[in-house]
Parts: sequence; structure tokens; C-alpha cells
Amino acid sequence: MEHGATTPTIVAAFLHDIGHLLLGEDDGERDFLADDLHHEDVGARFLANWFGPEVTEPIRHHVPAKRYLCAVEPEYHATLSAASTRSLEVQGGPMSDDEVAEFETQPGWAEAVELRRWDDDAKVSGAGTPSLGTFATLIESVARVAVD
Repeated sequence: MEHGATTPTIVAAFLHDIGHLLLGEDDGERDFLADDLHHEDVGARFLANWFGPEVTEPIRHHVPAKRYLCAVEPEYHATLSAASTRSLEVQGGPMSDDEVAEFETQPGWAEAVELRRWDDDAKVSGAGTPSLGTFATLIESVARVAVD
């Protein structure tokens, strides 16, 4: 919101890790991040029941966006949290030049890169956040069907 993002992109940022919840993945699990279960794809497919590609594609691409940023901005890698560094290895590491070129052709890639940056910025303990009601209103405004 502080960056003037569109409502669909804000909703994507809010919901981007829903795949972890659907898969039961969390850092309390002994084998968390041992294998890449593609939470981004699981989440995007699930959310496609209610949202269009302006929400789901940035979600689908937020993991590749981390790999992309590590490839195009080598200094970005040093800013990753320990968990993000660990997951980067499981997810394939920085993209190759060919992967970068392909990624930049995907719908929602630029929004996914912004989402990725916001996700990194949000890992500040004690930072303020808008109310759940604020997000509910935004979600309802872009949902294709009523969200109960």
C-alpha cells in the first residue's frame, strides 16, 4: 500500500504464501524446506477459484522472483533471511541467463518481483500492518465471486 500498488497486487502480496498453509508447511515441521513442494503453484491454483490472473500470477511467480533477483542483483542474495537462503537452494538457486529471459516474458513477473521485495521488507519484527478488515475489503473488491 505504501508503494502505491494496485489493489490486485496488494491482495496477491497478502495471500502469496497461502500454499504453505494448504500444504501444512511451516518451520515447526522437522522437514520444512527439505523439498520444494511448489507452494506458489498450489496457492495460485487454489486462489484461481476466486481471483483472476492479476492476483494469481504474481503469487505463482513470487518464488521464481527471488531466484530472478539473485541472478540480476547479486547483492540481493546477501539480504535474504536464513529461511529464504535455505529455500533458495531447494528452489534451484539463482536463475541462469536463459531463465531470466524466460521469466521476463511471464504475465505478472514485474508484480512478482515487487511482491518479493515487499515480502523481504515485511520480515521486520513488530512492524505495523493494516487491519484484517482492511484486507478483507480489498479482497472482496477484486474477487470474481463472493468470498464468504
